[in-house]
Amino acid sequence: MANVRVIEIGESVFAENDSMAAANRKQMKDQGTLFVNVMSGPGSGKTTTLTAIINRMKNDYKIGEMDVDIESSVDAQRVADATGVEALQIHNMGLCHIDADMTARALAQYDTKDLDLLILENIGNLVCPAEFDVGAGKNLMLLSVPEGDDKPLKYPLMFTIADVVLINKIDTLEYFDFDKEAVVDRILKLNPNSKIFFISAKTGQGLDEVVEYLKDEIAKVKTGK
Repeated sequence: MANVRVIEIGESVFAENDSMAAANRKQMKDQGTLFVNVMSGPGSGKTTTLTAIINRMKNDYKIGEMDVDIESSVDAQRVADATGVEALQIHNMGLCHIDADMTARALAQYDTKDLDLLILENIGNLVCPAEFDVGAGKNLMLLSVPEGDDKPLKYPLMFTIADVVLINKIDTLEYFDFDKEAVVDRILKLNPNSKIFFISAKTGQGLDEVVEYLKDEIAKVKTGK
């Protein structure tokens, strides 16, 4: 019988990424910037939602936005045109994620030291972005009603790491078989501390509550809490 070698790997394969993520997180915290990593599947209304939130906050806070895509600068341009904030487009060269090192290099190109809020609009994918800590202070993800209430069952890691879940397109509830109570229960089983907001980026419903949450989190960062 041929010999089989067995090796023990005690260090996480993500250890280097996690170390860089911790450095990114400390940098943002030390300068008093709330850094939010926004994730979702394609078509959830991520860019529309972020635009609406930024427009509600930009007169009172200095906000920056970084957008990740495989190609094009469509989303970053949409945010910049609709809000007037400076947007940075990050091309990740065909990868399904952005990691902490890519984020650090983007931060080095973006003057963040005076920002109150920095938003990273991650690539549209419910798998890979959840696996890579980028060093954000908060992970926020969007789930839209048309995607279905079963997504926490199918993509548990995404909902496990999400500090905030925005359930978007609630103006379409009458057209889809979407169980609000079931989705909340499924999310909270994965992450009991997750904050859940039902919103419509189209009508504005629920966005004021999200803005108040972000304002409170900015205040915590500013006071070192």
